[in-house]
Amino acid sequence: MKLAIMQPYFFPYIGYFDLIHQTDLWVVYDTGQYIKHGWVNRNRILHPREGWWYVIVPLKHHHFTTPIREVRIAEDRPWRQKLLGQIQHYGRKAPFFPVVRDLLHACLHDTSESLSRLNVRCLEEVTRYLGIPFQHSTFSEMGVHVDQTDGPTSIALQTARALGATEYVNRPGGAHLFDPRRFEEAGITLTIQGPVDFVYDCDGYQFQPNLSIIDVMMWNPPDEIRRYLVSRQEKEQT
Repeated sequence: MKLAIMQPYFFPYIGYFDLIHQTDLWVVYDTGQYIKHGWVNRNRILHPREGWWYVIVPLKHHHFTTPIREVRIAEDRPWRQKLLGQIQHYGRKAPFFPVVRDLLHACLHDTSESLSRLNVRCLEEVTRYLGIPFQHSTFSEMGVHVDQTDGPTSIALQTARALGATEYVNRPGGAHLFDPRRFEEAGITLTIQGPVDFVYDCDGYQFQPNLSIIDVMMWNPPDEIRRYLVSRQEKEQT
């Protein structure tokens, strides 16, 4: 079984979905500390004129050591309306604007104050739209007890052993966090996925790499995105 453990990001870039597509079980790591200015409550889409800008989920005040599962959304702010307003410029050029707009409405329908729950719902809706499997469990609900003070390698190895995984997969940006020697000693394969290179035409805009999956879906049909992910998986297996 191929396993991945990741924090729940807000409409992450296509590399995150590439990782989902390459794994048999995805563990939503919601017990890790929320990191300010990370990707758990924000991401990037095309700016109406040039470059990009952030779409952000505002949060209630919390202590800096608060785990992600306890972080709450500031529902007294009209952030959903703002986000939906930020995508309106796509309607002038992007061929899949209507369907993606409706998808976002479905994703944001959840009125829970839990940031983690919102992000998981978004991942569920996007993977369903793309037609890729998303078998997932939430770390805080799994009853798996690991020493989270000894770093990512220990967390990954202890969780993999508890779940019976034979391979652990991670994004290229996190390769430096893991000790390959310890994985080899444990008899668990450590696979670091290659970088994504999905480039597409953005009629009237300059392409910006690694934007939110929102941008990818605006310009590309789900079949084409899925074919790219399948080709990536086949490439990784050769």
